[in-house]
Amino acid sequence: MSNDDRDAKALIDERIASLGDWRGETLATVRRLIHEAVPGIEEHWKWRGVPVWEHNGILTTGESYKGKVKLTFQKGASLSDPEGLFNASLEGNARRAIDIREGDEINADAFKALILAAAKLNAAKKTR
Repeated sequence: MSNDDRDAKALIDERIASLGDWRGETLATVRRLIHEAVPGIEEHWKWRGVPVWEHNGILTTGESYKGKVKLTFQKGASLSDPEGLFNASLEGNARRAIDIREGDEINADAFKALILAAAKLNAAKKTR
């Protein structure tokens, strides 16, 4: 693990702790699910404070706002979403997002499947 990776992990830990409410809990939960779906995934801290998860490229970002946690999938438009998790940025050509608001339940199995599909998509594009 490089210093940058350790720094990113620490910064994400700090972000989760600093939120101190349902948003921190939500970010911690999706982070855990991301790691369960793709063991060894890389964590980065980009754009002045956005947690980013990468595997052969960016899979998703985890932004926190006053009323939601937003997970933006860089290539979400290319992913199958049979459970309908994507509920934001639906009009774009590439990205799709999941907005999680206070009280929303996360379908853990569907979310992990989406993360895994994003990782497979990145891996397939890398081998071409």
